[in-house]
Amino acid sequence: MTRLFKIVATLEGVSLLALLFIAMPLKYVWDMPEYVRVVGMAHGLLFIVYIIIASMLKSELKWSLSKYLIICLASVIPFGTFYIEYKYFKNIEN
Repeated sequence: MTRLFKIVATLEGVSLLALLFIAMPLKYVWDMPEYVRVVGMAHGLLFIVYIIIASMLKSELKWSLSKYLIICLASVIPFGTFYIEYKYFKNIEN
C-alpha cells in the first residue's frame, strides 16, 4: 500500500504542477482553456485517490491525527507531496 501511495503522491504532485505552471498559463495568457479541463480532471482524480490511500494508511500504520492532516494538507501545496514522500516514506521499501 505504501508503494502505491508513493506512486500516487508523485503523480498527484506532478499533476498539480502541470495544472499551475502549464495549463493555467495556457488558459489565461494564450486563451487555451481545454488543457485546464484535461489536466484539472486528472489532478482531481489523483487528489481523491491520494486522500483515500492516506486515510487507509492512517489506520494501517497508526498515524497520529496531526501527521495525517499534514500529509493531507501537503497535497494542496505545490511540491508538498514530494516533501511528504521524502520525509515520511524515504525509508519504507514497500
